[in-house]
Parts: sequence; C-alpha cells; structure tokens
Amino acid sequence: MSGKTKTFCDGFTRRDMLSIGGAGLFGTTYSLSSILEGQAKEATPGNDNSLIILFLAGGLSTIDTWDLKPNAPKEFRGPFNPIATSVPGVQMGEHLPKLAGQMDKFAVVRSFGHRNSGHGAADHFMLTGYHPSAGFNAGLKPNNQKPAHGSVIAHELGARGPVPPYVCVPTMHNSGGSSYLGSTAAPFVVESDPALPNFAVPDLAPPLAIDAKRFGSRRSLLATVDRFQKQGEAKFNTQARTVNSFKQQAFELMTSKETKTAFDIHSESDKLRDRYGRNTLGQSCLMARRLVEAGVRCVLINHANWDTHYNNFHVLKNDLLHLLDGGMATLLEDLYDRGMLEKTMVLVTGEFGRTPRINNLAGRDHWGPSSAIAMAGGGIKGGTIVGASNERAERPATKPYRPADLSATIFHSLGINPKKEFELPRVGRSRSCPATAKSSKSCSPEFPEAGCSPSRSQHPMLTPATVRCAALTVISLLALTIRPRPPLQAPATSFPPVPSEGRR
Repeated sequence: MSGKTKTFCDGFTRRDMLSIGGAGLFGTTYSLSSILEGQAKEATPGNDNSLIILFLAGGLSTIDTWDLKPNAPKEFRGPFNPIATSVPGVQMGEHLPKLAGQMDKFAVVRSFGHRNSGHGAADHFMLTGYHPSAGFNAGLKPNNQKPAHGSVIAHELGARGPVPPYVCVPTMHNSGGSSYLGSTAAPFVVESDPALPNFAVPDLAPPLAIDAKRFGSRRSLLATVDRFQKQGEAKFNTQARTVNSFKQQAFELMTSKETKTAFDIHSESDKLRDRYGRNTLGQSCLMARRLVEAGVRCVLINHANWDTHYNNFHVLKNDLLHLLDGGMATLLEDLYDRGMLEKTMVLVTGEFGRTPRINNLAGRDHWGPSSAIAMAGGGIKGGTIVGASNERAERPATKPYRPADLSATIFHSLGINPKKEFELPRVGRSRSCPATAKSSKSCSPEFPEAGCSPSRSQHPMLTPATVRCAALTVISLLALTIRPRPPLQAPATSFPPVPSEGRR
C-alpha cells in the first residue's frame, strides 16, 4: 500500500490553505464548524466530549459511497446506484443501506480535499492537520513530525479516571503518535483483534502466580527503591522520569477494575455484538463505544485494506462496505440510545479519496484533491450535506475544506483552543495547533499549507509492549523470591607462610 507522493494542479491557492490562520474557523467567521453545528458558538474549555476516529487506511472510494455521480460518464460513475436516505433529498451508495437509515444522525462534507496522494504523507496530514516536511519517513512507527489529534487531546485534557486518555484499536497507526508532546500523550495500543474469540489485551494483569496481597507488597517494595532514585538520576534524567511514568501507568492498568471492565468486550450481549458485526471493524466500533463510556477521550480505530487499485467494485461490494455499514450505523445508533452521541464526535475518513476515472484494472487509484468525510455527534448537526464536488468528483465545486479545518473543528468540539502554542521540551521553541500554523522559508515549498514541522520525537509509545518494557522492574520484583544472605564462610584452604628468605 505504498505509493509515490504526487501533487495535483487543482486550483488550490496559498490563500486557501492559510485562511484558517486568519479569520478562519475561530476568527470572525466559523466556516465548517458553523455549518455543521448550525450556529457559531464558542467551545466550552475542557468539556466532557470524546472523539472516535474510524480511519479507513488506504483511502475510501467516496465517489462510490458518500458522493455518487450517477450522471457522469460510465468510466467515472461506476456500477453502483444511489439510494434514498432518512433525510429527504439526500442520497448515498446502495451498499450502505443501514447508514442511509441513520443519515439524520451524521453529516457529510463533500467539498473536502488536499494536495497529497501518497499514503504516508496523506496519513500524517489527516491525522495531525499538518503536511509533513522534508525528512519525513513514512515507514517509521510512529512517524509523527506533529502530534496526532488524539495526542493533543490527551495532552490538553488528560485522563478521566484510570483509563488511558487516548487508545488505538486494534493496532497502532504510523501517524498516530505524540511527536514532541512526549510519552504522556502517546496512545495506548490494544495490539489485539477484538473480533477474536479469545480476545484479551496483553499485560492488563499481573502474572497468574502472584496474588493480590503479594502484588501489593512488591509494589510497596518498588516504591521504597524508587525513593532512593528520585533525588538522584530521576531528577536529571528524562528517560528515568519516563520509565517512572510508565511504571505508574503499568500499575494502574494492571490493578484498575474500571480499565479491565472497559476492555472486556465479552461482557456485551451476543445480540449487540452481532449487530455491530463479528469482524474486526465492527468489534472495534463496539470497543470504541465501551472505552468512551469508561472515560477514554479519543479512540483511533485503524482499519486497513481500503486501497482498491484492483477490482474496486467487487471488493467494496463483497468485502468492505458491509463492514462499514454495520459497524458505523450500529455505533451511531448505540451512542444515540445511550445518550452519548451529543458528547461523542465520530469521524469517518481515510487519508484521501480515489480517482474519479476507473483504471484499466477495474480499480480506482489515489486521489487527494477531492474526497468526502462523514462526521457525527459532538455538536455536529445531523442530516447535513456540506459543500459539493464537481460533476465528476474531481475537485471541490464549492468552498473547499482542508485537514486544518477538520482539526480545528475537532478541537472546537472537545473544548481545546486551536490557536494554542505548545512549548517544545528542551528546545524552547513553540509550535501551534494546525489551525494557526504559519508557513516559513524552512517549510516545504511544494506544500505551503504544511507549516513548520519539528524533528520527530524519540519518546516511546504507550503500547502493551512498552508498558511491558517499563514494567520489567515491576514484574521482576513481583516474582522475586528474596532469600536471606548466607553467612560468610572461612576460606576452604589457608595460605602458606611466606619463606623467611623472601622477607626484606
């Protein structure tokens, strides 16, 4: 799923890209936010809203789902037909019938797009609001030059109770990292498929041979050891402080009943699990609802295989769209029934759209200039269609919206000031949220919308693997059998006296 980075002459201008930094979403006008919410209102700082991102890695073909063009030439429109939705006058693709019935609960932005059609850079663009600059290595995990939305949320709002503030399900996305915000804003990664019959999150429990009493006593022992460290190396050593932080999080994850309950998808009824779909995407959506309900602020669902260069229509119809239809539709309905939708923003997107023109392999290739995204909850006005693409879905026909607009809308919903600047650790320079990024001479001339990007962070991610690494001291102490030191013994043999002639 790799591809070359391409740029397209789609009429985007520097002024378009940088408008968010002037009178953009939160200046004298509110553009995307005001249209989606129905009115321009200030966000409540640090509110209780949450975010679920359903990221369709590879790139959803939006011309076959959210934005069909039935009157376009056949080499563009494809074989799928539009169907009516629960909102009069609004149509979507025929293979999303459940979502068509939930159209009143979500909005679709049809005039969305950006300039990049390469997987890695476009991933970073969509998940952070920034296009990466020179030196970006898409293959790194994480590859972030800027923090992902979830990391900004974790940094600004912190945890609600014992559960992590930011979780990736079922795997880590390469651009889901915390960059310069550090390890405390990194995601906890489930690293297990919730659709598996024996699903369990690795390392959420101490070794089986250790009971609660012994666990507590070993934790006290470790705390005693740590006290000697805090006035020494931990005072000056950032890595030592990071390990201490991980040890604390490891203990909380292993001992918290709330955390274990949140990840216990087996406690859900078979009927509800069947509605979501017994597949990775459906069960990840169910897991996201459980996590948000438990207090997680942001869940990033990373679902792959949407890169339909070959047999696009067969793959969408038979392999993919029913997963999205069942998972997303049930998630929206479930959140609504539980009274959670108003406080939970749901975003469905990939890194870009697909080419309007069908290729020679009955597929569609990468296409950044025009796509569509779906958004619900968190103040989003359901049943809304924002903007339009041209007659062949090649580019926006109305006011275009960019990743920075999306970022600012997300932050607005969660009560985060998109104009805030972050101080970089050990550097003393500040970086702004994507809504207010300014271009400079050091930024990529090819992408003036990118803003400046600092070097990638070397902070580790909070995955079960890194928790396991950080908790090695914990586990070793928990499992350690402390034996009394044996008394000193006399040597087995005695040394012979030194000969007199050798003395001086």
